[in-house]
Amino acid sequence: MARVGLRLQLRKAQAEAGDIVLLYADESEALTHPYLAHAWARRGADLRVPAPGQTKKVATMGALDWAKRKLIVATSRTKRSADFIALLEALDRSHGPKLGFKTKPAVIVLDNGPIHASKAALAGLAARSHWLAVEWLPKYAPELNEIENVWRDLKTNHLAHQTFTDADVIKPMPAAPGVAYPLPIDAVGRCPLEDSGGPPGYMDLIEALHDPSHPRH
Repeated sequence: MARVGLRLQLRKAQAEAGDIVLLYADESEALTHPYLAHAWARRGADLRVPAPGQTKKVATMGALDWAKRKLIVATSRTKRSADFIALLEALDRSHGPKLGFKTKPAVIVLDNGPIHASKAALAGLAARSHWLAVEWLPKYAPELNEIENVWRDLKTNHLAHQTFTDADVIKPMPAAPGVAYPLPIDAVGRCPLEDSGGPPGYMDLIEALHDPSHPRH
């Protein structure tokens, strides 16, 4: 673990010097039903927020350009090797060799997850080995992958406490420094409301709003 951490520090120094492009890649997902962040409930209560229908998800394949703080994203309804290869194709367009242009060598940091280590994924990486090298992380070491901070920020600050109308409204946006992607573009029922008493108080408020005979209506 320490040896891998040291190698990554050297890779970061190379990226800061402009010698390589350092990419941290991994997958996450966005749900139409809300993530609960910084919420509370009475002791023993089930922490739930009412949401319509069945939850749907958007799988998010991402690669963070560490030096430029730029995120390249490909989204799908699944997390399979074919979806990871779609991310590699997006990297071809953003960082791959182009006729008449000098291309920096790139290093992609990956864990040993099944969709990265499948035959199809390894073949896709091998086909790009002339410009894209792989730095494999040890198992169960998310703290070494810088993109995990992006996914955490996405769920805590962009997706938390929101119910989305459909998975199709969660789409990737053009990357910009310091912004986590994908961003929600449509939502209903941000919840729970501030000072509503957390999830239990919010559920009481929903009941009051829909019941004309309720004392708090």
